Parts: sequence; structure tokens; C-alpha cells
Amino acid sequence: MGLKSGNGVVLRGSSSASHSNAVLAAIAAEAAAGAGVPEGAIGLVSGGGREELTELATQDGVVDLIFPRGGEGLKAALKAVATVPVIYAASGNCHVYVDASADLDAAEAIILNAKVQRPGVCNAAETLLVHRDVAAELLPRLLANLSVAGVELVGDGRTQDLAGSVPVEEASEEDWDTEYHGLKMAVGVVDSLGEAIDHINRHGTGHSDAIVTRSQEVGDEFTDAVDSAAVYVNASTRFTDGYEFGMGAEIGNSTQKLHARGPIGLRELTTTKYVVHGSGQIRE
Repeated sequence: MGLKSGNGVVLRGSSSASHSNAVLAAIAAEAAAGAGVPEGAIGLVSGGGREELTELATQDGVVDLIFPRGGEGLKAALKAVATVPVIYAASGNCHVYVDASADLDAAEAIILNAKVQRPGVCNAAETLLVHRDVAAELLPRLLANLSVAGVELVGDGRTQDLAGSVPVEEASEEDWDTEYHGLKMAVGVVDSLGEAIDHINRHGTGHSDAIVTRSQEVGDEFTDAVDSAAVYVNASTRFTDGYEFGMGAEIGNSTQKLHARGPIGLRELTTTKYVVHGSGQIRE
């Protein structure tokens, strides 16, 4: 992506993977030289301590942009010191909300896909919210199927009451704020669309959130009010991906609003330059 967008790129790998980084750098350098890229265009920058991160993040006039891929600790460390622009690929505490008008078979398929298909990625669903009017019909079978798929479940009191023999631990306040990166899910029953929207905007990370509904009006209200980079109606959150969006490769998903939000691909890695040719024109 650096070559295609005309950018020089520093890939700062973790110090815990220094040997792997060295091997990958050697392979990339050899492959690039074989494709006509000048010798020495790709090299290895050793090290990886936090003091070096500070040095990199304060190189005004040298470094144009930092795009951190890592945990909240890396994000916090950069926020404390960076003087160059940063686009944060923030965590993905993603939600699926099942509306009172939802097709419950479609809802079940979407939720299972969003949680189970690849649970360790940033666009996997971590929280399920269900409208009270359909909770009694949907949750017993859905919770059972999630449990069979190996998902550890935590939930509110109403979810526990509908779980039957499926084990559902009581959800803590921290659970609603957690990106699990694995087979665990928080489940809650809500009284209204507004309550679901408030919950998502309060606990979510602005990454990807979905509603299952048959009502266009409800779907429009959800997409208007949920403040996330990608908002879905009747589709899995797992589609937030550069390839799925038709953008090709990406370097992450931005939850910021400027200059780009969502998948960061080639277009988002470039800037605009205006070149004006004249023949003596002046502005009156």
C-alpha cells in the first residue's frame, strides 16, 4: 500500500516479534527488488521500545502520519506524546440490535455470523441488544445456539430469566465496555429503539453497529442516530473491511471523523494537490 500510494512507510513491529520482523523484512526487500523497486528501498528498523515511539511521534516535518495498530495502551501512549498527525484504528466494541419488527430467523443468522465467524477481529459483534417484545421468542433458541458454538455469555437480569438451562453470568458494567477478541458476548434486553441507541453510543467505540428490522423508518432512525464509522441495517458487522467495501487492502479502520472514517485504503492514504496553469490571469 505504501508503494501504490507513493508513500514512504515505517513499519514498527513489536519488540517481542523481532526475529519474525527481520525475516519478513528480508522477504519483502527481496520481493520488491525482484519487481523493480530500487535496492535498499526496504530495510529493517530495529528496536521497538516506548522511548523510540516517542521519538517517531515527534518527528515534525519528517513523519506525516502515524497509524497505530494495537491495543489501548499504544493508543494512550501516542496521545500523550504525538506532535504529528495520528489516525487511530480504535477498538471495535460492536453491537447488534434486534428490533421488535425483526425477522427473527434473519436476526439469528446475522448475530451468529457477527459473533462466531471470526471472533478475534475488530468488526466482530461483542454485544447483543434485543427489544423486549421479541426477547422471549428469540433469546432461548439464540442463546442455546451461541452456547453450542462455544460462546461464553453474560447478560442482564431479563436475559438470564430467558436463558433456561443455558449458563449466562451477570454482566458487569465493564462487560458492556469490553472488546472481547474472542468467544464471549454480552446480551441485554431493552425497552425501546431509543434505549438501544443510547446504549450503543455510550458503550460502543464508534466502529461497526447493526440493526435487524423490517421497518425502514426504524432503520433510518438507527443509522441517523448511531455515531459509528459503519452502521448496518439487516447485515452482519463483519462486512467492515476494505476488501468487502471494494477498496482492496486496508491498513485499519478509523473511528475518527477527519479526514477519513472506516476502512483506510489507498484513497485515504493520499492527499489532494492542486496544480494551476495560467497565462497571466489576475483576479479582479
